Amino acid sequence: MEFRLLGPVEVSTADGPLPLGGTKIRTLLAALLLPPGRVVSTDRLIDVIWGDDPPPTARALVQTYVSALRRTLPEGVIETSPPGYRIAIAPGTLDREQWDGLVERGRAASAAGRHAEAVDALRAATSLWRGPALEGVRSDALAAEATRLDEQRLAVTEERIAADLASGHSDRVTGELAALVAVHPTREPLRALLMTALHRSGRTADALAVYRQGRAALIDELGIEPGPDLSRLHAAILRGDPGPAVPAAREQVPVPAQLPPDPGDFTGRLTETARITTLLEHGATIAVIAGPGGAGKSALAVHVAHRLVSAYPQGVLHGDLRGMSTAPASPTEILGRFLRAFDVDPGAVPDSVEERTDLFRSLLAGRRVLIVLDDAADERQVRPLLPGTAGCAVLITSRNRLPALAGARLIELGMLSPGEATTLLARVVGDERIAGAPDAAAAIVASCGRLPLAVRIAGARLASRRHWSAQLLARRLGDERRRLDELWVGDQQVRATIELSLHGLEPRAQTVLRRLGRLGPSDFPLWVVAALLDTTRDDAETVIEQLVDAHLVDYTYVDHAGQIRYRLHDLVRIYAREQAESHEDPADSAAATARVAEGWLALLDRLRGHIADRTTSGCIPLWLPGRDHPVDPEVVAEATADPRRWLDAEQMSLVQTVERAAELDLHDTAVRLASLLCASSYPLNRVTDLWERAHGAALAAARRAGNRPGQAVLIAALGQLRYEQDRYPSARRHLSEALTIFRDLGDPRGEAAALTALGLACREQGYLPEARHFLEQATIACDALHDDSAIAHCSRIAGSVYLEQGAIDEAGESLRRALDAYRRAGSRRGTALTLRSIGLLHRAAGRLTDAERVLGEATAMFRELGDTKVEGYSLRALAKTRVRMGRLAEALELLEPLLAADRNGRDRWAEAMTLRTLGELHLSARRLDLADEHLHGALEIFTALEMPLFAARTQRDIAELWQARGRGAEAEAARRQALATFAAYGAREYAEITESSPATELL
Repeated sequence: MEFRLLGPVEVSTADGPLPLGGTKIRTLLAALLLPPGRVVSTDRLIDVIWGDDPPPTARALVQTYVSALRRTLPEGVIETSPPGYRIAIAPGTLDREQWDGLVERGRAASAAGRHAEAVDALRAATSLWRGPALEGVRSDALAAEATRLDEQRLAVTEERIAADLASGHSDRVTGELAALVAVHPTREPLRALLMTALHRSGRTADALAVYRQGRAALIDELGIEPGPDLSRLHAAILRGDPGPAVPAAREQVPVPAQLPPDPGDFTGRLTETARITTLLEHGATIAVIAGPGGAGKSALAVHVAHRLVSAYPQGVLHGDLRGMSTAPASPTEILGRFLRAFDVDPGAVPDSVEERTDLFRSLLAGRRVLIVLDDAADERQVRPLLPGTAGCAVLITSRNRLPALAGARLIELGMLSPGEATTLLARVVGDERIAGAPDAAAAIVASCGRLPLAVRIAGARLASRRHWSAQLLARRLGDERRRLDELWVGDQQVRATIELSLHGLEPRAQTVLRRLGRLGPSDFPLWVVAALLDTTRDDAETVIEQLVDAHLVDYTYVDHAGQIRYRLHDLVRIYAREQAESHEDPADSAAATARVAEGWLALLDRLRGHIADRTTSGCIPLWLPGRDHPVDPEVVAEATADPRRWLDAEQMSLVQTVERAAELDLHDTAVRLASLLCASSYPLNRVTDLWERAHGAALAAARRAGNRPGQAVLIAALGQLRYEQDRYPSARRHLSEALTIFRDLGDPRGEAAALTALGLACREQGYLPEARHFLEQATIACDALHDDSAIAHCSRIAGSVYLEQGAIDEAGESLRRALDAYRRAGSRRGTALTLRSIGLLHRAAGRLTDAERVLGEATAMFRELGDTKVEGYSLRALAKTRVRMGRLAEALELLEPLLAADRNGRDRWAEAMTLRTLGELHLSARRLDLADEHLHGALEIFTALEMPLFAARTQRDIAELWQARGRGAEAEAARRQALATFAAYGAREYAEITESSPATELL
């Protein structure tokens, strides 16, 4: 059985070719035979058969085609070997392998002067061909391999004819050569052979005519003059040289092996290694490894090249192009080195880059050589170094993507994974130094940004300082101000590596990099770049793309609004900030930061109208008005399309902008931006740690500047933050301080907001008389503002306090007032919140059917608004109503998922409320152990949160539990303790303390 690729793809036996089926099965067979005996992945087979447009069932179809081949071929020929398949064939049964053996034998004979033997071997080799290589296969992925094989066939034909000429058989090759030249009119080696054969046969005039025809063809088709070999042959014939040297006879040339050593501590990059290897083994001619400085591009290229050496038996070339240095290598210099590596006499090396390129490509024709070009600056530096025919491969590293390099396949190299970076650190330092300090190792790797060069340098510093611990190095690297100083050992330093990437960048690109470093965003959209440069988005895109191409800025993702997000690597950011502090005029830096902040202010101001009805905030929003600032309508549309997701993407950048503005003493800007964040982002997304950071920075700047209005707004906002964190005493202190300042400043809106928030904070802790006192003042202040949203919010909170005190009629009146005001303001969220409170009022009054109806309406509205948190609060109130109605199974179905959601969301108050409701449910069902577990869990949380009224209500339920268990004395003690708390806080539950279902309970 023979397998054939040199012509139509087929499998032949003594009885003739086997039926293989359609084109796709033949393509599959060719893909398995091109690297015989090696595993070909299923993904590679899909790419070979369908290219860029595989069907959804491609993987299943590959299995089908493999099964069809297995039915045709003997058992065991095609083996399954994850991640794909391999073909196991006997040695000498593949025509391509026979070809390689005969060609090698013929070349050896020719080199030894045994020309007749060479002719026989090479003729036998070419006789294996039955047509164009891989005929019958339709695959873009295999096209390059087919071209390479056809090129080899033609090159060997030239070598066989040259051996015939060397044997003195000029006459018998003239006709064959004339036919070949007609098919390949611009192939100079063939034309040179024909000229030699004609001249030696006494047909000198015809030989000179062949030269003239060839020169005309080269000029017409390619626009070039004949090469030096053909020109020298022409001159020799004109001189009457009776026997010029046979031009196409292939000389034995050295096999260059220029690769640097494979890095001994090379770590990770398994995916990239596999992809590059697959590309270069299966037809790709050029692969470009692009990435930032220090990412390990050179190490990866050398590592992959060492794995590929056996596939390129005619040599491996390596050229350091020094593209990022101040003195990049010229193509002329590199070509001179490569030509000398092939033993070209230095005196025969042409002077011009064009002639060196011609000679280089002529030497590579028909050979398999791997060329590694390290640190390329751009396409112009690389193009003259590329081979002219298939068979060779080029592996290029560059900080630029080289997009204009035709036919190149790009491999983007990012940072190491945390595990890979830690492994690299351990290999440099030694496992024993790292194994005992995993936290320190993780901190070192994080400070290095998982950049391989940085990790190597950090490891080398630690390895060379035996008295240092990993913890010490982690602490030193933790200081951003000195981090780049630490990442320096010997002749390697991260700072210098980053500096190299700046070469060739236009001044504006360097300016925006410095300003981004100073601003410090974690990631950012394009309009921020435009603001930093005070230019248009289109112009900013041109500038930022230069930084992306230089791998100083990375793409991160395209957000839901279609904006491309960019980011700086941490080490690049630190470097850029250093440069900003050293080279940027402070006034320019402050102005750039102010433009970005004004952009955020304009966006948030426009966003308020879109999110005012989506927040769960417990305050009247406060912010300091500023001047109107123009903002790109496209950016506004992106933000308002989905405010919650937009704020999720931007919240870190917003906080960092507040911090930078505060650092630059732009106190008014910092305060206005922080106050608008309070009115929008934090109530919507509830990211309290970021809230604290921004307000702390802005408040410090306001205090330094003596900005009293700003201080009042931010202190009130910090009171709101403490409320959100369930830190009620601290919330009251901040709100009281803010109230004093608002009153001193004569700010009625601030006073109304602080009074309402104080009433809410007092209510949460059960200070009902105090809550009523603040809210009655707040009602007067809100009425004076003629602000329906403020009136509604204050009235709703007041209604809940009246309900706590058992004042059912007052509660109903206040809640109806809130509902009317919210509806006038067009607030669906406020309407839903008020309906929920009205549902609680109905439940407290014993109108359970009305309570269920209204709470169901409120729950549906929260669900429509997408607020799962408050929807959960409403569902719990609905579940408790059903407990009171005796519909325990329905209530349990609602409460169990709620408890899981409360715990996942780390909402301790909500968790306690759900536990208490579940306790009441299990108590009603006489499941006393479960009631005990849930009620005591709730009591523990309420006590920790300093919420005595909620704790007292839970103690009342526990009293009923003790009574049900026949522990009367403990039940009486719990009742008395609850009664004392209700009386102390002015709550009315004590009046119904002996009832099994007290009617005045709020929640």
